[in-house]
Amino acid sequence: MADPLALINAIGCAVPPHDVHQAFIDWAEGQIVDSRERALFRRMADRSGIAHRWSVLPEGVSPTAPGGFYGAGMPPTSARMRIYADRAPALALAAIARLREQVSLDGISHLVVASCTGFVAPGIDQIVADALGLIGVERTLVGFMGCYAAVAALRTARHIVRSEPQARVLVVTVELSSLHLQDDHAIEPLLAMLQFADGAAAALVTGDGAGFAIGRPFAVQLEHSAELIRWTIGDTGFVMHLSGEVPGRIQSALRDEAVRGAMLGERTPADVGLWAVHAGGRSILDAVEHGLDLAPDALAASRAVLASNGNMSSSTLMFILADLLAAPGTGDGLALAFGPGLAAEGFRFHRL
Repeated sequence: MADPLALINAIGCAVPPHDVHQAFIDWAEGQIVDSRERALFRRMADRSGIAHRWSVLPEGVSPTAPGGFYGAGMPPTSARMRIYADRAPALALAAIARLREQVSLDGISHLVVASCTGFVAPGIDQIVADALGLIGVERTLVGFMGCYAAVAALRTARHIVRSEPQARVLVVTVELSSLHLQDDHAIEPLLAMLQFADGAAAALVTGDGAGFAIGRPFAVQLEHSAELIRWTIGDTGFVMHLSGEVPGRIQSALRDEAVRGAMLGERTPADVGLWAVHAGGRSILDAVEHGLDLAPDALAASRAVLASNGNMSSSTLMFILADLLAAPGTGDGLALAFGPGLAAEGFRFHRL
C-alpha cells in the first residue's frame, strides 16, 4: 500500500505597497561615521541582489524621515506590536485572497500559521480563522523560529494530511520585519537589516489533486554555531544578530557527507531539478551554490524572489515555492532554509 500523500496544491503571495529599500540605504549611510565603512556599505548594498523591499509602514513618507514611524527615534516594542496586531492579519488575509483565486478554500479543517516578527493574543491564527468564518477549525501557531518556520508549518501540514487523508490544511506565513529597525551605527548589523522586508503567503495542503508532493523532512543542526544567528526581544523591537560568518559556515557544512545525506538521501545534488532555497541574502545563496556545486542557474527562483522582495523571513521560502509551482515542468525538488541555531531545515518534494 502506497504511503499517503500530502500535496501543496497552490500558494498565494502578498506584499505591502510601500517600497522602503532605497530609503533604508539612504538612512543607513547616514548612520555610518567612517567614510571608508560608508563606501563599503554602499558597495555591499549595490551587490546585495535586492532591488525592492516592501513594508506595512505608511506610504508617502520614508519610515526614517520626519513624520515617519522612526522619524522621532526608535519606538518601543509595544508600539511596534500594536502595528503588528493590526497589519499582520490584514497582510495574511491578502495572501489568502490570492490563494482563493487559484483554488477553492471550502472545507478547511486545519489552519497552521507561522509568524516570527510579532506577538498578539488572540493570535494571528485566531484572528484569521474568525475573519474567514472557520468554525471549529484546528489551529496551530508556529512562532519565533525564524526563516525556516515555513518548513515547520508545511511539515506540520504534511503530518496532518498523512494521518487524516481528508484534511484540507491552510498554511499561512506572515512577517513584518520592517517593524524592527534598530538605531545602529556598525556596518555588520546595518548589512543584516538591509536584507529584511515584509510579506505573507498562504498555501493549501491536501491529500489529492495536483501540486508538489511533500517528501521526507530533514533538520540538521550545524555544530558550534548557536551564536551566529540570534533574535532577541529588546525594549525597541526584536534585535537580529546575523554574523558575517554564516555563509562560510553554511558552505562548509554543505560539503559534509553526513549533512548531504540527511538532506538528499541516496541522491546527489545533480539529481535535483527544482531548488527552493531560502533567499536569506545573496551571500547565503552563493554559499549554497558553491557548497553543493550547483549550476549557476540552479537558484534562479530564489535569486528572483530576493531581488523583488528581499528576505521576508519565513514567507520567503513560500514565495520561491509559489514561483516554482507556477512554472511548467516536472522533476524532483528540495526545499531548504536556514535559521537560528544555526540550523538547516527542509524537505524533498516532487511535482504531481
